[in-house]
Amino acid sequence: MAKIMILNGSPRAPKSNSKRYAALFAKYCSIACTYFEISKSNHAALRSEMEKYSDVLFVFPLYADALPVGFLNFLKFLENNPPTRKPVVSILINCGFFEYNQNEIAVRMMRLFCRQNHYALGSVLMLGSGEAILDSPFQFLAAAKIKQLAASIVSRSYRVFHVTMPLTRKLFQLASTYYWVQYGKKFGVTKKQMQTMEIESAGEVRSDLGH
Repeated sequence: MAKIMILNGSPRAPKSNSKRYAALFAKYCSIACTYFEISKSNHAALRSEMEKYSDVLFVFPLYADALPVGFLNFLKFLENNPPTRKPVVSILINCGFFEYNQNEIAVRMMRLFCRQNHYALGSVLMLGSGEAILDSPFQFLAAAKIKQLAASIVSRSYRVFHVTMPLTRKLFQLASTYYWVQYGKKFGVTKKQMQTMEIESAGEVRSDLGH
């Protein structure tokens, strides 16, 4: 029986955008989904659990044009401790950049992992403006692509999807600058302070947006 394991590879998994994306996927998916978060201490447990599922969806953010270190460590564990039954691997990756194709290097890394470790690769969704789109009027665009992602995995008609905000780069830059200036004010941090390397000396600014 088909079942999907959703694995959140964000370093801030409990308070991450990846968790929100995973929840949307589970909402729109027509078969059973179970959500897990990758931590430093649960690699073996997740590997054992993975054998119960036909598919695994890795949900994670782009970090420095690549995979988050914690998630990468989990993949290394899987290389050395492969599950007996390997599920089909699908990917939902988001980045804060406007361009969704900024995610392509990380997706290539995942393709390489699957090829070298004999996992079938399923569908891929690359999201641009991932830190903002869920709280914008364009949330419905992300939701629509996540619905398509879910349907493709269920039907095993695997595809590559992508979406970002339908804005010009100039408008995206203006909107994002305005957002972060307003966000900094909540913590007593000015735009000038955010533009220096000394921002931490003014007090740590914590983002609830996360990845």
